[in-house]
Amino acid sequence: VAYAAKVIQGLIGLSARGESIHEQNVRYLIQLVKSGNEDKIQTLAADVLCVTAKGKPVKAKTVGQKKYVDAIRANTVTLGVGPAGTGKTYLAVAAAVAAFRAKEVNRIILTRPAVEAGERLGFLPGDLQSKVDPYLRPLYDALFEMLGAESYAKYVERGNIEVAPLAYMRGRTLDDSFIILDEAQNTSREQMKMFLTRLGFGSKIVITGDVTQIDLPDGKASGLKEAMRVLRDVEGIGICELTNADVVRHVMVQRIVEAYERYETAKNGGKGRK
Repeated sequence: VAYAAKVIQGLIGLSARGESIHEQNVRYLIQLVKSGNEDKIQTLAADVLCVTAKGKPVKAKTVGQKKYVDAIRANTVTLGVGPAGTGKTYLAVAAAVAAFRAKEVNRIILTRPAVEAGERLGFLPGDLQSKVDPYLRPLYDALFEMLGAESYAKYVERGNIEVAPLAYMRGRTLDDSFIILDEAQNTSREQMKMFLTRLGFGSKIVITGDVTQIDLPDGKASGLKEAMRVLRDVEGIGICELTNADVVRHVMVQRIVEAYERYETAKNGGKGRK
């Protein structure tokens, strides 16, 4: 009864702040109450990060997401690492659009490695850009939602927005830009170092990835995993590790993530994933 009362009180608080109530809210509030963290309920839905083209407010939906958003605001470089469905890319794009609208940056640059490139891309029709576009689609989708297709096209034409594969970043210095590297678990050590050293004056970098979904050839080290070790204590760099508790997609996504974690832990003799 005490649990139920606290959950209901939390739901009332979220509703009073204009947050719609659905299954994901209820499940997450129950988790917070059971873990004795009901005091953190008040931090949820309190801060609008961005407003989409259709007027929908974008907010952190979990405590982990709130820490991630705060880290992006506070640091020059932020690493957001976690499983699918935790909002890593979506919130990073929302933060980029918010900074652009506030004139804190002049450009938004979104990039990701096209790991599956190699021979397979050669069989796809069109020029190089059309061949890598499928790998950049999640970034396009997030930008379309934030800005609307018309505004997006206008900013691309003006050069304010660039969506490009990671290989296009080499040799550049990116000033006054909000730069997002997505799917960073598929970067090599060399690619990650190259990307990080593109940072120019007045710029901010957000790196997102899921270290459980590395598509690199066997034996090749992930640049993201190495960067998490190398950069952990560097001033101005924030590292946020989201968990399955921060999954905000369908409940089945959370269950799938948890099942794989249990499997990896059992396979590695109780030591968790490598």
